[in-house]
Amino acid sequence: MDKKELMMRAIRLSEESVRNGGGPFGAVIARNGEIVAEASNSVTPDCDPTAHAEVNAIRMAARNTGSYDLSGCEIFTSCEPCPMCLGAIYWAHLDKIYYANDRKDAAGIGFDDDFIYKELELKPAERHKPSEIFLPEEAKRAFEMWKEKDDKREY
Repeated sequence: MDKKELMMRAIRLSEESVRNGGGPFGAVIARNGEIVAEASNSVTPDCDPTAHAEVNAIRMAARNTGSYDLSGCEIFTSCEPCPMCLGAIYWAHLDKIYYANDRKDAAGIGFDDDFIYKELELKPAERHKPSEIFLPEEAKRAFEMWKEKDDKREY
């Protein structure tokens, strides 16, 4: 499939999602024009705030390929990824992101991803959600264990 067909598939998934009770988002992951995985938003049907189209597609692509490293793949998404999805895309090592609507379009229908993007620019103490470092010394043991582990699978 070419890029236009892949993006149109993501857009169709977003429309199907709305008809089926999900949010208006769809995503397709492809390698060399072949679909590896596709998914739509299922936050409300699954009662899962992380079940965004991109995350659902990444999870499915990882299962389908047997790898958490999706290098060589591209993602086509009906909307600019939110910060959570953008992070997942980077962790999955997808090569490129194509999106149709942008975050301003999403904000116009009540999905204010831009708020979270702005929060990320602030120091933790200045964010709307208070956070603080707590028991860091106790937590370092797991990090040391990981550092010393000879048979770890790095990702």
